[in-house]
Amino acid sequence: MVASKKFNGVYIKDSVSLVGPLEKNGLLKNYDIAMDDYYYGEKTFEQAEVKMQRVVIDNLLQFNKLSENKIDLLLGGDLVNQISVSGYNASKFRIPFLGLYSACATYAEELIIGAAFISGHFAKKVIVTTSSHNLSAERQFRYPIEYGAIKKLTSTFTTTGAVATLLTNEQTNIRVESATIGKVVDMGVKDANNMGAVMAPAAADVLYTHLVEMKRNVNYYDLIVTGDLGIVGSEIFKEFLEKSYDIRIKKYMDAGGEIYAGIKDTYAGASGPVALPLVLFDKIINSRKYKKILIIATGSLQSPQLANQKIGIPGIAHAVSLEVL
Repeated sequence: MVASKKFNGVYIKDSVSLVGPLEKNGLLKNYDIAMDDYYYGEKTFEQAEVKMQRVVIDNLLQFNKLSENKIDLLLGGDLVNQISVSGYNASKFRIPFLGLYSACATYAEELIIGAAFISGHFAKKVIVTTSSHNLSAERQFRYPIEYGAIKKLTSTFTTTGAVATLLTNEQTNIRVESATIGKVVDMGVKDANNMGAVMAPAAADVLYTHLVEMKRNVNYYDLIVTGDLGIVGSEIFKEFLEKSYDIRIKKYMDAGGEIYAGIKDTYAGASGPVALPLVLFDKIINSRKYKKILIIATGSLQSPQLANQKIGIPGIAHAVSLEVL
């Protein structure tokens, strides 16, 4: 069984990002669109998130002078029940659609499947999109904000934003080089308010698997980026790597730990499937400092019902290797 695959002729042509009212005041500076409030001109937070996805796709098509019929496949996922935001959004476009869910690891899953379609010559242009909305996710997985529940310091703060990325078989300056599909890991952590601890072992496992199967050293990459382990989960991730796999990681960043740096009341940092792509394109790619980048998107696979039954929460992580040419 080999979880890692190399891709041929798969590139990122463009990406459009939208951020929420809090995120635009953080460390993110190179986004394309910003929301002034959480309703975004809609009646509900969920409808606002549908609009968020639609806006980034519309802008991606417009910026690249593409019509819908030039896109072979749309991949989408989000955190709302039954990935309904992505489903409602997909109904606005006449593009073949696959809805995907790996919680906050969804973006990497989309990149892997999109790259496989292009590498296998089943598609030439694929759009991958994801989003999260603080108030819709908090209401679903924890408590409505209005409830005023006290949060633990290990809790993360769901990012509000959306990203749409165009994958293509035409050569650009960003190549999707390879990927490793992660395994679900359940270490018996039962606390849904400590998702960093839930996801860190899965992140360590997929990194170890990637390095072994690709025959690479951890220093092969100029930067390794995890999705949303947050401040707490990042430390667990590094400790787990060292004790379980004898890997010491130095050139490392966690997207969740970056977005809200300096902003109060965001606890252990950002979470949500959009956290990783926002930091990837806003800070990492835009900085032009890194040539070989490994992104590891992390997800906590609980539902409110199962989490309330006090059983272990499974974690998942997927790794994608990018080369800036």
